[in-house]
Amino acid sequence: MGLLKTALIGAAVYGAIKYITKKDAYGRSIADDIRDKAPEWMDKAKNFKKDMQGKYREFTDEYYEVKP
Repeated sequence: MGLLKTALIGAAVYGAIKYITKKDAYGRSIADDIRDKAPEWMDKAKNFKKDMQGKYREFTDEYYEVKP
């Protein structure tokens, strides 16, 4: 049973990698799109983190002052 399970997981991973790296009509793949958009997503995540830290700080500290 373990060998069959391992073979199925391996086939699924192989199929997923094949699908993600397959080129479309314009010569681009899903992996290329992800690589291009990753820096933008990182900037959004950093801004979200800063917002959440500020909200948490305001919520936990009743004497929190906003500094310009």
